[in-house]
Amino acid sequence: MTWFYTSNGNQSGPVTQQELASKVQSGEVKSTDFIWKEGMADWLPLNQVAEFSGAVVSSAPQFGAPMPPRTNTYHAGPRPQITNYLWQAICVTLFCCMPFGIVAIVFATKVDGLVAAGDYAGAQSASDSAKKWVNLGAGIGLVVIVLYLLLVVIAGAAS
Repeated sequence: MTWFYTSNGNQSGPVTQQELASKVQSGEVKSTDFIWKEGMADWLPLNQVAEFSGAVVSSAPQFGAPMPPRTNTYHAGPRPQITNYLWQAICVTLFCCMPFGIVAIVFATKVDGLVAAGDYAGAQSASDSAKKWVNLGAGIGLVVIVLYLLLVVIAGAAS
């Protein structure tokens, strides 16, 4: 099993469980440093991981020591590419149906921030909502344009 860990704000790894345990015993990795392995939902402080409950060396925090990182800062592997539909939302707002376009823009602008924060499920949900409102606005806009053209043709034929 390979582990990743943070020490002094820097992410390191992969290391084996034995290597990480020896780094804990030597004091290189502290009980408050965050660790992660495949299968864990998020990074956790070492003292909260069952595999290292007996290996933790208690150490009092030092004055001026850096704060532990936010748990959603470090992610193993590349970030997923989630489409934000922003340019489509802007086009719908300008050319088709402004109210639906504005709603689509609101959802589209949330996507990149949620990806950066590590909330991939929230980002995918915002992306899906932006896509829904873009498609709805474009569809309604096209229906209105077709109805308008039919009205012009009918009015032209009647006169």
